[in-house]
Amino acid sequence: MIKVSVLYPNSSDARFDMDYYTRTHVPLVLDRCGADVKPGGIERALAGGAFGMDAPYCAAGHLVFESREAMERSLGKHMPEFLADLPNFTNIQPVVQISEVVS
Repeated sequence: MIKVSVLYPNSSDARFDMDYYTRTHVPLVLDRCGADVKPGGIERALAGGAFGMDAPYCAAGHLVFESREAMERSLGKHMPEFLADLPNFTNIQPVVQISEVVS
């Protein structure tokens, strides 16, 4: 399985609308990717290494695909639409990690 993690770095000027992200952006991604994707979770940061420390990321979203081919097939053709929606909920340039799930 392939996991795509989209991480939104935290900063003093970061803007992130969690309501829009959870109610509009993520459903858009899931709809466009269809049966190729499974939701992997949405996270809102609470703290860094300990409570009271700033978290390195303010939010994260995860998607799971059965294979690299399924990921490329569904994400690739819709990526321009997904990227165009970013300004509607954030001013953050996300960090993306694609991983193979080994356990």
